[in-house]
Amino acid sequence: MKHHHESPFSAIESAIRATGARVTYSRIRVLGLLQSAHAPLSHSEIEGQLNKQTSPEIDRVTLYRVLDWLVDVGLAHKAANVRGVFCFTLAQPSIKHKQHAHFRCNDCGKVICLDMAPPPEPKLPNGFRLTSMELDISGECPDCVESHSPHSDQRSKTMSALK
Repeated sequence: MKHHHESPFSAIESAIRATGARVTYSRIRVLGLLQSAHAPLSHSEIEGQLNKQTSPEIDRVTLYRVLDWLVDVGLAHKAANVRGVFCFTLAQPSIKHKQHAHFRCNDCGKVICLDMAPPPEPKLPNGFRLTSMELDISGECPDCVESHSPHSDQRSKTMSALK
């Protein structure tokens, strides 16, 4: 009996093939990184993480092209953070990305897709057609809240210095 061990990237390769496009090393690596990411990543964050873990490196232009392609075919999403930097996330088929809410951290700039129903569609004037809708909610993420809490080390040092 022959045992078939699937590659850890077989699901990623299948997703790329399903678009009708060629499966390439760069597409597999970028999509794999987005799949394992816990938060949206900017181009430079993706570039840094990929080039720490892969050989050969993926050059900057190729990375831009791969990210644009992933967004175009619906395998990834792109949204600007509060600093205007585009960040990328893995597309989740169960979420309609065109109509949902984002939480944007005012301090660190993280953008998180919220798992909640979108707000109701607005009534538009005659002749208008809604093509997409996003709700941006802003505030502080748990990491930034913790870093600003009275119990954090940095805050304690600052308070001590003021005394």
